[in-house]
Amino acid sequence: MAQLSHHDALIHVMVTTSAADRSMSDLELAKIGDIIKTLPVFADFDESRLVTVARECSEILQENDGLDRIMNNAYDIIPAHLHETAYALAVDVAAADLRVEQEELRLLQILRNKLGVDRLTAAAIERGARARHQTL
Repeated sequence: MAQLSHHDALIHVMVTTSAADRSMSDLELAKIGDIIKTLPVFADFDESRLVTVARECSEILQENDGLDRIMNNAYDIIPAHLHETAYALAVDVAAADLRVEQEELRLLQILRNKLGVDRLTAAAIERGARARHQTL
């Protein structure tokens, strides 16, 4: 596998979050697509690579140490100033289907700890996601 870019690592974080409960909902997949199309951090990402990058992530997750590799790559490849962004993207994907399962909560905790996102910042990110995903 070629060297991962920060885009790849961010996508791996989102795909892993979506897959944490063993089910990748259409809403979560749509959210990943929307994020890639709209956020400035993906401005220079070639959207045609999304399926390939997601598939590579799935292959990594099938390995015994797959989750550890994804988390280590997130820490090593995503620049420190984007660690909060990575966490926010994961939270948005988890919230996309309007329910966050225990497996997703645990993954978010692992990611938060790995990336060094403090509790207050994480709580603000989580509250913002909840506000954005509210329905009537």
